[in-house]
Amino acid sequence: MHRSWLTLAVAATLALLQAACMQMPAPNTAAAARPLVFPPPPDEPRFIYERTIRSSGDVVPDEEASRLRRMVTGEQLGGEALAKPYAVAVWRGRIFVSDTVSRFVRVFDVPQGSHARIGDEEGEGQLIKPIGLDVDAAGNLYVADIGARAILVYGPDGRYQRRIGGGAQSFVRLASVTVDPAGARVYAVDLGGVSSDQHRVRVFDARSGAHLSDIGQRGTGPGQFNLPRDMAIGRDGRLYVVDGGNFRVVVFDAEGRYLRSFGSVGKQYGQFARPKEVAIDRDGNVYVVDTAFGNFQIFSPDGELLMFVGERSERDSPARYMLPSGIAVDEDGRVYVVDQWFRKIDVFRPAALPAGSGFLARTPPAAR
Repeated sequence: MHRSWLTLAVAATLALLQAACMQMPAPNTAAAARPLVFPPPPDEPRFIYERTIRSSGDVVPDEEASRLRRMVTGEQLGGEALAKPYAVAVWRGRIFVSDTVSRFVRVFDVPQGSHARIGDEEGEGQLIKPIGLDVDAAGNLYVADIGARAILVYGPDGRYQRRIGGGAQSFVRLASVTVDPAGARVYAVDLGGVSSDQHRVRVFDARSGAHLSDIGQRGTGPGQFNLPRDMAIGRDGRLYVVDGGNFRVVVFDAEGRYLRSFGSVGKQYGQFARPKEVAIDRDGNVYVVDTAFGNFQIFSPDGELLMFVGERSERDSPARYMLPSGIAVDEDGRVYVVDQWFRKIDVFRPAALPAGSGFLARTPPAAR
């Protein structure tokens, strides 16, 4: 992404924002055959809607007998459906989704065409209410469990390894977790609450679990938070924290020193109403999902608005959301958006990435 298309992208998407409260038109076969792109024509597309995942049936290869039966009976594609998805993390085609109602993390392994659960077995690794997710470069999964007030760590094979923190002495209200790519430091966002002044980001040694430092405190000033929600790591190790109650993103350097903030409360471009989660792409651009707007906005590393994708709607459709909560960007630049109300994950492919390429498109021979 480049700043050169900022003006065109924002202007071109004005019509989409203004139409947020309108009902969807009746399905049109010809229109449905055309790819859904953002920004819309005549501007150069930057993202293409690629697919929606609602259940294991959207990932696990369909057997020939099942396909024939559905052709005859008209039954729908089955599988284990998402109950109340919240956050998403992706590693080499594996899509991890926290399900707060089912109380485990679903794993949609697209390259292998398989589906699995993490944290549903009794014992130390059993999850109570998984919320935030992140994965390191080695494929280890970190889960913020608001029920246990702890971060649970699982290996690439899905087996429980260890936990970080635990109980009221560690977190008031654990909201999300972020791990650096090397798997050395873990950042846990403590949402705090109305009666608490512990609105902060807690930093831990990822391997030993030792508490290293805290970033921020409750307030409205530079480097302070009011109900922080999520954090992501960008260029040069910069830390981008969604400061929900102050309607902004607060930026720190790798050592936790305040740099700047961007955003404010409002309905205009670059403002926020109910920002939830944040993700960073390989160019350092910042993606913020907003539950009230029903979209995600894309900013440059310095906070300049580039474009937005999606709109609020009471009718489910690609790029239309009622209660979006989670967002992630994978190694190929694909964007994954979770909607709790419609119980889905929408996937958007960068227009520069050819169809059928990247980690998500790699499927075993049996699935082709």
